[in-house]
Amino acid sequence: MNYLGIDVGMKGALAFYNVDELIIYDMPVLKRNKTSRVDCHVLQSIIEQQQPIDHAFIEQVNAFGMGATGAYNFGWSCGVIEMALSANKIPFTYVTPVKWKKAMQCPKDKDGARARASQLLPEFAHNWTLKKHDGRAEASLIALYGKRIIE
Repeated sequence: MNYLGIDVGMKGALAFYNVDELIIYDMPVLKRNKTSRVDCHVLQSIIEQQQPIDHAFIEQVNAFGMGATGAYNFGWSCGVIEMALSANKIPFTYVTPVKWKKAMQCPKDKDGARARASQLLPEFAHNWTLKKHDGRAEASLIALYGKRIIE
C-alpha cells in the first residue's frame, strides 16, 4: 500500500510512503507579487508521478490568528491540495495535529517532530536534518500515521 502524508502550508511537504521507500517533496510554491501560493501545476505533476497512491492523509489545520491575506492564501492552498487528490481519484482523510501527534507520540514543537521522525523512520532521517525541514518530518509522520490507521 502507498500512503501520502501532507503537511499543508507554504513550508509544508508531501511524503509518499510504502514501507520500503519514502519520497519527500517540499510543498511546491509559486511566488506572485508579494504573496506565495501552492503551485497547482507542480503539485498535480508530483502526485501523478507518484501513482498509485492508495490513501492520502492531510493535516487539518485552520487559519486562526492569520491576517486576511494569509488566511485566504492558506485556504486556497488547502483547496488546491484537495482538488489535486480528487482529480487523481485518491481517497483522503483529514487528521488534526492533536490526533496524529498523540498517536505517534510526537512532541508539539517542530524540533520534536524531527526527533520523533528520526526515531520511527531512522533510515530516512537525512531528509529532515535542518530546522526548516520540520514540514518534511511532519508529512512523513502523517504518512506513517495513515499506514498504521489503515493497516
